[in-house]
Amino acid sequence: MELYFLRHGIAVDRGTPGYKDDSVRPLTPKGRRQLKKISTAMRRMELEFDLILSSPLVRAKETAEIVAKRHKQRQKVVYSDALKPGGSAKNLVDQLGKLSHEKILLVGHEPDLSRLISLLIAGEESITIDFKKAGLCKLEIVKLRHGRCATLAWLLTPGQMKCMR
Repeated sequence: MELYFLRHGIAVDRGTPGYKDDSVRPLTPKGRRQLKKISTAMRRMELEFDLILSSPLVRAKETAEIVAKRHKQRQKVVYSDALKPGGSAKNLVDQLGKLSHEKILLVGHEPDLSRLISLLIAGEESITIDFKKAGLCKLEIVKLRHGRCATLAWLLTPGQMKCMR
């Protein structure tokens, strides 16, 4: 199994008038432009996904939809509460374990994505990862389970991916 992790793009700041709670903050115009460039880089890398699993929060949904549109995979986007901020890593791993997909892109938030990556590669959430907005990570997994089961293949910053365009 290949698990890809994509942190949502640049979003409207917390506390911005008109966005009463965190779940409705959208991407900024800059965040949208950045993700379009990153999606192009992802295509150049010949990345393909059997499924895109995203947090249902607006900024993550928009991120997933931009990637899906660029990869012509809109029908493959599914939303999971386990990817919301503070979501359960155990529930997410259980959900992933029930899927038959081999290449899955997870779209979510920090620090949850970093904690999940740490859990899967080290068996604990102690590894500190500087996972930038719109950053992309790939883990390779032979048998998914709770705890150490993955190898870190790569972690790319948005700047590195923009250079690939």
